[in-house]
Amino acid sequence: MQGEKAAVRHAHKIIVLSKGVQNYFLEKYHRETVLIPNGIDPATARPAQEITKQFGLKSREYILFLGRLVPEKGIHYLIKAYQSLRTDKKLVIVGGTSDTDDYVRQLHAMAQNNPSIIFTGFQQGTIAEELYSNAYLYVLPSDLEGMPLTLLEAMNYGCCCVTSDIGECVDVMNGCGFSFPHGNVEALKETLQDLCDHPEKAEAHRLMAKETVSAKYTWRDITTQTSELYSEALGSGGKQAGGKSLSA
Repeated sequence: MQGEKAAVRHAHKIIVLSKGVQNYFLEKYHRETVLIPNGIDPATARPAQEITKQFGLKSREYILFLGRLVPEKGIHYLIKAYQSLRTDKKLVIVGGTSDTDDYVRQLHAMAQNNPSIIFTGFQQGTIAEELYSNAYLYVLPSDLEGMPLTLLEAMNYGCCCVTSDIGECVDVMNGCGFSFPHGNVEALKETLQDLCDHPEKAEAHRLMAKETVSAKYTWRDITTQTSELYSEALGSGGKQAGGKSLSA
């Protein structure tokens, strides 16, 4: 909080990652900020090899969550919704505890040893890339986010994405995915069921996801925006602004 106040008081410019944070600074401090989202390098899809060996997963035959296993990510909503789905697709939950061992135990208890619900633990590198590349759907049912990098990564690998309707997720997807009212298990289940029943919808939105990332979130464009902002700040007297600087 003190760092936040210091940024408002002293920074020449403030960079934020989402419209939600931008509105927060405007409403609480009456401070204008500059929205520059995270960027990402273009991804190349990987065939299902290691994930087949380790977890028995095949391409387009599972629904994926990848992220920290913490309550605000809403994984409990996803497990509840999945348990009433009519589908042969598995649910794969990828991630580790973040000082949330009790919550992780709760998730395992909810899964009730269902062999179609697979917990892989934390994964990165090739395994994570294969998981994104071959998922039928990527689901992020969060109650709270900043700017979700895992969603950006999923879109970058051409996932059809389903998220809660919080602004931080909807803004990133920019119309290329599907959303449901956050916390509404029945609405999430209906959205997943519709996409499981209509694979052509999922396929169309995979291409849209990659196109959205290419258009809005490449590091080339993000670094250009940031560089231009620094130049603007310095050109408008940033060096003589009593120690003021850029703050992100």
